[in-house]
Amino acid sequence: MQLNVESRHIGEVAVVVPEVFEDERGFFMETYRKDQFSKMGIPSEFVQDNHSRSAKNVLRGLHFQWEPPMGKLMRVTYGSAFLVAVDIRKGSPTLGQWFGLEASAKNKKQVWAPAGFARGFCVLSDFTEIQYKCTGLYNSGAESGILWNDPEIGIDWPVDNPVLSDKDSGAQTLAQWLATMDSNNFQY
Repeated sequence: MQLNVESRHIGEVAVVVPEVFEDERGFFMETYRKDQFSKMGIPSEFVQDNHSRSAKNVLRGLHFQWEPPMGKLMRVTYGSAFLVAVDIRKGSPTLGQWFGLEASAKNKKQVWAPAGFARGFCVLSDFTEIQYKCTGLYNSGAESGILWNDPEIGIDWPVDNPVLSDKDSGAQTLAQWLATMDSNNFQY
């Protein structure tokens, strides 16, 4: 079985597509293989798996963590969602650029976004389940978010009035995060 990088975006964000064996009984696929991820240049050591379920028009993000740095491999296992990654690395040539992709249980696309990228999603179907593998363990004391509709980033979200948590609706802008990085000597 083969996993392939379908495309790469804003530096290190990759769309990974598995080989799928499907017939009238169902399907089988490998979603992760250490040897193939290493060959594709994607980190192959994951330490935490997360699973979330959200209703239509829910928007979560844009989340990131700096200690330990956390990359995520995201995939939709039920329904469909618009997955987003934004480069928030100070000094990066793609700082503030974003990539978005509709991923679904049907198309089986995965999005890899390394540490230094804020990630989020919005739900397009009645319900969506998203699973993601993380390269760092969650640390509530070293995580934050960027405002989902920061005009300096300009993400073209496919929902007009998303359902947001208080935390996400009150998140900082990218400019505010960069100022925080400077004052606290944070680096990716």
